[in-house]
Amino acid sequence: MEIIVHNVMMSGPPGTGKSMLASRFAGILPSMTEAEALESAAIQSLNGNYKLENWKRRPYRSPHHTASGVALVGGGGIPRPGEISLAHHGVLFLDELPEFERKVLEVLREPLESGKITISRAARQADFPASFQLLAAMNPCPCGYLGHFNNKCRCTPDNIARYKAKISGPLLDRIDMHIEVPALKEDEMTTAANAENSETIRNRVETARALQLKRQGKANFALGSLEIDEFCQPDAAGMALLKAAISKLNLSARAYHRILKVARTIADVAGEPAIKPAHIAEAVQYRRGDVN
Repeated sequence: MEIIVHNVMMSGPPGTGKSMLASRFAGILPSMTEAEALESAAIQSLNGNYKLENWKRRPYRSPHHTASGVALVGGGGIPRPGEISLAHHGVLFLDELPEFERKVLEVLREPLESGKITISRAARQADFPASFQLLAAMNPCPCGYLGHFNNKCRCTPDNIARYKAKISGPLLDRIDMHIEVPALKEDEMTTAANAENSETIRNRVETARALQLKRQGKANFALGSLEIDEFCQPDAAGMALLKAAISKLNLSARAYHRILKVARTIADVAGEPAIKPAHIAEAVQYRRGDVN
């Protein structure tokens, strides 16, 4: 069963909690099935680093931005899995995304679509599964303080444009949700938060996933174009809103399909049987955060 869910990009100044949010994410994903746990353990054992105490724990991988393409994808004389396969059925967190080499990031495009990666060498070829939840984080500008309430940013528009251009459009197009993580003001930091714990959120996620499996036999993220037509169609008002967004934001066909799948998931989490205009509006809003 596919556990892969909607990929997320977080943008915000340093110290706003992007890395903390990413580290907590695996704890709200649906519980691992026996088959998923076996696949994950088998992949990790190829590198000799599987630990029994991690049985049925979703993997969380966070390679440094200096990681090479081989480290991310895998390779070697005898092909070994890289970070994207070691994150199979779990979370791959790429912090400071624009600091990764562009050619390294581009290798993500295939597994984000297919859920697997093929490594070809002169002597042999190996296929490794790579169905992972991608979380990425970046600053809004080179200095990190664009939009900060203290007006700390001193970057020029050209510097900001070059920084954001380090991430290609095709890669961004494969990230479903772009969210801002703003800096907290003094009174917000000192006020006690009234937040849900991970178990409560995971229960809600489990319920939404169960709805998806009952309705279509797979997660919303994994739906093909014909299945989207069957399971993700909004009403007339929602479709009119989506058409306006496509025109205004110049969205691609891939973005159109991903908006519908995200809207379907938003409706599932809310317990709504049909996709409403509010669900479409929220899904479109996540695309507006596209940094290019």
